[in-house]
Amino acid sequence: MNNVKNIFLGIGVAFLTTVITLIIVALLLSFSDVNESIEEPAIMIISALSGLLGGFMASRKIHKNGILNGGIIGISYFLILYLISSILNWNFVLSVKSIVMILVGVACAIAGGILGVNIQKKPNP
Repeated sequence: MNNVKNIFLGIGVAFLTTVITLIIVALLLSFSDVNESIEEPAIMIISALSGLLGGFMASRKIHKNGILNGGIIGISYFLILYLISSILNWNFVLSVKSIVMILVGVACAIAGGILGVNIQKKPNP
């Protein structure tokens, strides 16, 4: 049961990271002269890093099965993200770019899971 809680923690961390960084990007685009062409790459990078961080945080607490935990977090994160997107945007369709983003994001979440299991915490002095 504790593993399930940590999986939900990882998904929550991924979404919190996404929301915070997307707000920063939106403010940057709104109040500066930054070209709007960075929007799409920024969203891909933010989604990938959010999955990586979510997978890392959960697997760091679980201490095993980093690939599995990262994969579950990545797939869940993107499934929820795309369900929300399709509800909010009736014209939403999965494009090749969307599928690439999902695959990259899940791979990053798996990498985060692997790192979370394998990076040892430093002992307290």
